[in-house]
Amino acid sequence: MELDSDACFRAVRARDHRFDGRFFVAITSTGVYCRPICPARPAKRENMRFFSSAAAAEGRGFRPCLRCRPERAPGLAPVDAFSRLVGAVMAGIEEHALSSTGVGDLAASLGVSDRHLRRVTEAELGVSPIELAQTQRLLMAKRLLSETRLSQTEIAFASGFGSVRRFNALFKSRYQLSPRALRGTANAAGSLHCQLEFRPPFAWRRLLEYLRLRAIPGVEWVDETHYRRTVAIGDAWGWIAVSLGKNANALDVEISPSLAPVIGTVIVRVKRLFDLGAVPDAVSTLLRKDPMLAAVVRRIPGLRVAGAFDGFELAVRAILGQQISVKGATTLAGRWAHAFGVPVATPYPALNRLTPSAQRMAAISTNAIAALGVVGARARCLSLLAPAILERKVKLTFAANVEEQVEALMSLPGIGPWTAQYIAMRALHWPDAFPSGDLMLLRAANLGQRQLQARAQAWRPWRAYATHYLWQSLGAHP
Repeated sequence: MELDSDACFRAVRARDHRFDGRFFVAITSTGVYCRPICPARPAKRENMRFFSSAAAAEGRGFRPCLRCRPERAPGLAPVDAFSRLVGAVMAGIEEHALSSTGVGDLAASLGVSDRHLRRVTEAELGVSPIELAQTQRLLMAKRLLSETRLSQTEIAFASGFGSVRRFNALFKSRYQLSPRALRGTANAAGSLHCQLEFRPPFAWRRLLEYLRLRAIPGVEWVDETHYRRTVAIGDAWGWIAVSLGKNANALDVEISPSLAPVIGTVIVRVKRLFDLGAVPDAVSTLLRKDPMLAAVVRRIPGLRVAGAFDGFELAVRAILGQQISVKGATTLAGRWAHAFGVPVATPYPALNRLTPSAQRMAAISTNAIAALGVVGARARCLSLLAPAILERKVKLTFAANVEEQVEALMSLPGIGPWTAQYIAMRALHWPDAFPSGDLMLLRAANLGQRQLQARAQAWRPWRAYATHYLWQSLGAHP
């Protein structure tokens, strides 16, 4: 990806948070690379080299700065087909897609050839998928070494390495340090903690309220300061608690020790749930150009689009919410979780169910779902959704082709454009998703659907954010 070196230099000199994670600066005199906001004294201009990714900087032999910690930089929301593919590659790698499979398997899951996958990744990030995977694993390990007291063996496997020996060898050769040298001061006992940074501003209370209204009883619990939920990933289960950090521009995440083997996946999912890859300055600059949106964008800076911690859970919630109120959908979701979720014990009495998995729901009859008070057509839709996911006809992950998945969703009886676009907005984390037929959206815009679709072309690639701003303008939360 082409970078404007003069603009990058100005951002580094200003320590501009808007550019944190959008590029990295390497210093030839020290051999390290930093975030643009690094508190260290800026180097001379002639000693700076700019890279679009941490992997590209490491590929040129630079080591991550121990002061600004590049592994903590926010990610980026991909906004077009080209960067969306790269984003899907990065998502697949973050969730360890290359730990047990090859580039060819990842490419096939995205509907492209492995040659095209390599070409796009190298053009956008300056590295191959394999090199990107190595950097992602090392940076995750570096985070866990600094912020937890997990053993090196636990860290190696949680970061996606196949063996401790390979982890130690690659860490030492890349960073010229022993993993033990980066040990932090976290407590050995109790839950795990980490901080996830974002670009300001961040309308935290608005996002928390949005999630509170949709919290599935037994699975999620949201109050004025925290989002909490149960978690089941593979054979590991436990809970998490997320709050706004005391330090600027970060969320504090508390994770139960039982989730240590999958902590990397938990971190990735939390980032997506809270839209930590958002670029609020780019969103607001574009949307303020439209008089329909200008006032609400100025009134609520940094509005986020809530993602999904579990794609299947979100899709079920969306189907249950068709043509009924948010409160009614939340009630049905609670019945669903209570009837089919596995009971668990947590430190929080309100959290007592693991969300029902696709595997579990595939064995549940349509009649059993309808008995919860679900309309027959929606019960049938839910019965078809689970096997479609298990057979990989539908992939509700960020590492998927969004256009193909919208079509796949709409091929299921009972899922129309509104539901498919809502799922794309949250489960697939697509910033340009646009449920144009939403009644509250049409009311807020005071336009017909065709008129709104035409008007919204100017909001691309941020139509999902425009949607949330229009909902906020009415105080509505579909």
